[in-house]
Amino acid sequence: MDMAVILCAGLARRMQGFPEHLPKQLIRVAGREILYRTIKLLKERGIENFIFVVNESNREPIEEFVKKLGISYTLVLNREPERENGYSLYLAKNYVKGRFVLTMGDHLYSEDFVERALEGEGLIVDELALYTDREEATKVLCREGRVEDIGKGIEEFNGYDTGFFILDESIFETAERLVGEKERITLSEIVKSAKLRCTFVSGEFWTDVDTPEDVERARRELIRASVKGVGDGFVSRHLNRKFSLWLSEKLIEKITPNQATWFTFLVGVFSSIVALLSPALGGILYQLSSMMDGIDGEIARASMRTTKFGGYLDSVLDRYVDFLFLSALALWLKPTTAFLPWVLLALFGTLMVSYTTERFRGAYCEDAYRVIKSLRFLLGKRDERVFLIMLFCLFGWLKALFVFLALLTNLRVILTLYLVWRERGRS
Repeated sequence: MDMAVILCAGLARRMQGFPEHLPKQLIRVAGREILYRTIKLLKERGIENFIFVVNESNREPIEEFVKKLGISYTLVLNREPERENGYSLYLAKNYVKGRFVLTMGDHLYSEDFVERALEGEGLIVDELALYTDREEATKVLCREGRVEDIGKGIEEFNGYDTGFFILDESIFETAERLVGEKERITLSEIVKSAKLRCTFVSGEFWTDVDTPEDVERARRELIRASVKGVGDGFVSRHLNRKFSLWLSEKLIEKITPNQATWFTFLVGVFSSIVALLSPALGGILYQLSSMMDGIDGEIARASMRTTKFGGYLDSVLDRYVDFLFLSALALWLKPTTAFLPWVLLALFGTLMVSYTTERFRGAYCEDAYRVIKSLRFLLGKRDERVFLIMLFCLFGWLKALFVFLALLTNLRVILTLYLVWRERGRS
């Protein structure tokens, strides 16, 4: 299967002219055009040929947009978009061969949704619809693996229409018959008449955009769905992520992921400078930089701008911030020769905590937290360390801080080595 039909011929009356002179499919949500998101996700999974069914008003801007993407495409003009989306599908019949993907030009999908949906057949149905307006969503009743009923107003249903289909040419027999019988024909009518198979893909992110309010909601949900979460410590889950998600929502249309990385880094460096004068105030700023640390990844994933270099840069700059801040505290403390080993052990252990998990990725090409689930429960992840450092700074317990960090971080490194050996070292 290497072909996709994307329906873009709707008149978008509910958008109320927002934004002006721009087709709904080209509206940017969380930094990327709706249509770009669908094309990119499908192209990365082997779809090479795209058929866009458009109307007379959006044909030119959509063609200009897809030309820049360098994809193989065909534009099919629907001169009568008021005949509904079932008629738009019917118009694509002479351009499709074999199995193909059918989806809507105003729907948003996550990578995980598309991955699972492409393994299915017929209509992709979601039992949960966690990220869309369930009242507005089209309901589906599936029995014995096929669509029995579909529509927004049906009372008995067991799922929601995601607007994503895996079809073959036989669907056009039903479409042609219904188009011959009725002036207006919806996709739901074709689906019901054809008794399409149902494939349940539940709990993944998808939504559609029909109104200006949907744009705002979709932006927020895309950012929230961008959280990795696997390596988050206790403080990240309960404090840092709440702040970073709020900040990412404000900044995603304004800055790039790398700019977010450098911005967070500079806040961390500034906290180190302040700590030379006031450890307490520096600790607060250091915690602020930790709370901001997730925005680059959230923006990158939500706006489909993830790069290996971006993750690499973030990891390297985090190590610099940690080293600079603890060095600033050490300079403020002026440790004696007898106490200096505790300072050095704290500095070394802090760097080694991150090194051991990153080195696992380099050695095994896997995320240590995904592979070794018990690692998630070890105290001492960066978010937890930074928060504890702030508390020690606020109380002025700097000597106790270095002793605590020296013991905590190096013990965590030893336990990490043991867990990795138990998982991989015996084989």
